[in-house]
Amino acid sequence: MSKMAEYDGPILEIDKLSISFFTRLREIPAVMDFSVSVQPGEAVGLVGESGCGKSTVALGVMQDLGKNGRVVGGTIKFKGRDLAEMSSEELRDIRGNEIAMIYQEPMASLNPAMKIGRQLMEVPMIHEGVGQDEAYARALEVVTDVRLPDPERMLNSFPHQLSGGQQQRIVIAMALMSKPALLILDEPTTALDVTVEAAVVELVKDLGKKYGTSMLFISHNLGLVLETCDRLCVMYSGEAVERGSIKDVFDEMQHPYTQALFRSIPLPGADKNSRPLVAIPGNFPLPHERPSGCNFGPRCDYFEEGRCDSQNILMEAVPGNDRHHTRCLKFQEIDWNAPITLAEQKEKGEIGRTVLKMDNLKKYYEVAANALFGGGTTKVVKANETLSFEAHESETLAIVGESGCGKSTFAKVLMGLETATDGQILLDNRNIEDVPIEDRDAKTVGEVQMVFQNPFDTLNPSMTVGRQIIRALEIFGVGNTEAERKKRMLELLDLVKLPRAFAERMPRQLSGGQKQRVGIARAFAGDARIVVADEPVSALDVSVQAAVTDLLMEIQREHKTTLLFISHDLSIVRYLSDRVMVMYLGHVVELGTTDQVFSPPYHPYTEALLSAVPIADTSIEKEHIVLEGDIPSAMDPPPGCPFQTRCRWKSEVPDGRCESDVPPVKTLADGHQVKCHLADDVLARMQPVIKIAAE
Repeated sequence: MSKMAEYDGPILEIDKLSISFFTRLREIPAVMDFSVSVQPGEAVGLVGESGCGKSTVALGVMQDLGKNGRVVGGTIKFKGRDLAEMSSEELRDIRGNEIAMIYQEPMASLNPAMKIGRQLMEVPMIHEGVGQDEAYARALEVVTDVRLPDPERMLNSFPHQLSGGQQQRIVIAMALMSKPALLILDEPTTALDVTVEAAVVELVKDLGKKYGTSMLFISHNLGLVLETCDRLCVMYSGEAVERGSIKDVFDEMQHPYTQALFRSIPLPGADKNSRPLVAIPGNFPLPHERPSGCNFGPRCDYFEEGRCDSQNILMEAVPGNDRHHTRCLKFQEIDWNAPITLAEQKEKGEIGRTVLKMDNLKKYYEVAANALFGGGTTKVVKANETLSFEAHESETLAIVGESGCGKSTFAKVLMGLETATDGQILLDNRNIEDVPIEDRDAKTVGEVQMVFQNPFDTLNPSMTVGRQIIRALEIFGVGNTEAERKKRMLELLDLVKLPRAFAERMPRQLSGGQKQRVGIARAFAGDARIVVADEPVSALDVSVQAAVTDLLMEIQREHKTTLLFISHDLSIVRYLSDRVMVMYLGHVVELGTTDQVFSPPYHPYTEALLSAVPIADTSIEKEHIVLEGDIPSAMDPPPGCPFQTRCRWKSEVPDGRCESDVPPVKTLADGHQVKCHLADDVLARMQPVIKIAAE
């Protein structure tokens, strides 16, 4: 087979590539003058915000641009051969055999009606004509390689019987079946929990070494790229703006956009009051409205009129560094080490009285054991187990945990969308755990509001922005006349820093960050006292995230709002929360101030969570903890401590109590609670997970 022919040049070489999409009205350039090369065995990260053209580059490499997309300039060479000159037979042979791609959503790559084993076996049977027995043996080998438990049972399962993390591993196994020379990963872990993400990333790195595969890793998460790649390329609005080794680009960035990107990420040391994040001003340009000259010009701190906007700007080599290039005319004039002009320091809001109190809240669901056909015995799903905490005025309490831990269930009970099974919720000393939302008065409904993860799902597409906010004001009984409500609506737009003219716009005319602001404006329409923000920024780009979190903090300072911030992103939690509650499988396993939760002693699960979070800082050293095994299901929780199936400290508890008894809640220091059997002296031995390396 020609596949084994030795080739020693770059595996992938993209040179001055331009790709456009053609509509009836115009040509829309998606990628311009883009060059990158991937050497054998090298992992190159492609970083940028949504709409910058990362995925278009990947589709260009796969020669899969659909009928509207065309390469209008430059070349893509794979092992020295121009892909554009290959016949469709040759391309078919290369795709899936020598170049494999892993997508963001694992189910998009799996056939729901076919067993996993069959889907894996198809790859070598079709591409290499091997027999059934050998194909099965190879499928078994890769499923073992991607560290799935009980590989034979996995091969005999259907996709829907696996968790998201398991499905993604199967997709990786499928991509590796034919030992490709190039693996393209398009945001492969966005849909996964952090601990699962850490295990998958670890896996991809190990397999890359084992098979010598070169990788193009597409992501908007700089921390993830730091952990997986050797080199990176930063994209902005269709162009590469900076390329180089991870160390050069992270530590000696030479492009204003790269610098602005890092300033908007909550790295350790950022603090919402003393060192606030700096959001990038302005908005991302649409492909047909790009400015002349430098695309980043209108948002750049160093922009010089008549120079930066008067010519096409080409990539230039940065002297002294390894293959480090930047697309900036002024990179040698800018003082890259100048201290950041601090955004104004904010006064810390005074944390006030208790507004919300939960006492031993339980929420159980009954489901038919045979859920498909009903009937038969029922099973109890314990979504929340004896949840107790208090939240105060002006306080941000973060609720952290992975999918299935019960964060959203508890939010639904608080909102009145579900009623509690047991225990109580007190809002200003009034019991609300049994009052469904339809029986709550307008004042209570207005006081407890929610901002959701996906701003697209919560706006009515056929109603203007202004009308949607006025509608909320009507429901909460705010204002006596239409004119009063209209005035209040415009004030709410001011509050979330949207131009008043947006009142007339339809949701489809807004960007993701703008839609999320409308959602926040609507949540504050009834003078909300408690706002439950359910992953409010995880669907947004990094630069927009900083602006939206900043906005939430500002409104909180002004209105003394209590913010319950549900998130799995510990970097943002560390940046903006006053206290943190860590949940696992319905239990609160740790509760304390942010400083307490982020420094040892930890609950063993918190320790693993901290180790799993990718941090975009080369001076950080992390303790390396990869949790084995998948998150157990709330339908069938393990006996004893919910975390015992994955805990690396279990052997320190002598009498097997972890497997038989639910641990007691113990108070370590000032209000710092941990639900764990470990003795105090064992907890005291814990080392910090995140350390800043000595220079």
